[in-house]
Amino acid sequence: MIVYGKQVFFYILQKHKELINELYLAKECDKATFSLIAKAGFKIKKLDFKSAQALARGGNHQGFLMDIKEFDFVPFFELKKSEFIVMLCGISDVGNIGAIIRTAYALGVGGLLFVGKNLAKESIVRSSSGAALDLPICLSPDALSALNELKQMEFKLYGADGKGKEIHNFAFPKGKKVLIMGSEGFGLPSKIIQKCDECVGIAMQNDFDSLNVSAAFAILCDRIVHARL
Repeated sequence: MIVYGKQVFFYILQKHKELINELYLAKECDKATFSLIAKAGFKIKKLDFKSAQALARGGNHQGFLMDIKEFDFVPFFELKKSEFIVMLCGISDVGNIGAIIRTAYALGVGGLLFVGKNLAKESIVRSSSGAALDLPICLSPDALSALNELKQMEFKLYGADGKGKEIHNFAFPKGKKVLIMGSEGFGLPSKIIQKCDECVGIAMQNDFDSLNVSAAFAILCDRIVHARL
């Protein structure tokens, strides 16, 4: 599996050497940077621009690429062990998914449930700057079935909705929680909202309600995490 970009390159080099098959450089590095890479003990393969572009499929590799072992999505039952998980329903933009994964991992979320049949592993590893390797991620083809199972496991379901209760004034009870994020364009489907125990939103000071979904997630997630401390 090929991943590229300076940030994810060094994250994996420092935290997940066991996943690395081969390293590639397509630029000249300063001595300190090259020494840091060389100390990892892997053979470094130099690539010309054309070869690097082909390997990255035209992506912005910044001169840093690597071949790593495949990582696996976790089975659903693994997420059930967590106290706080996030469900993404209808979000398809890889940049948003990666940003949400980074924030979720940084704030201590237990796992992420992505509703869909497919999620490109290379893309989410790259867009999350490697955080996807450390946050349990599960795929579920059916949101309603997953929510029913989570309810049976005594999870409280909180849907992100602009018309929901203001997050900073909401008193979260103790116990297992799921924060459900919908697509930026359409939000959560009504069938999912009906399954939720509560819907929560963010009050705006000005008449502008178009927060990026990853920015909205960061605010909501931070509030939930600190509410349960």
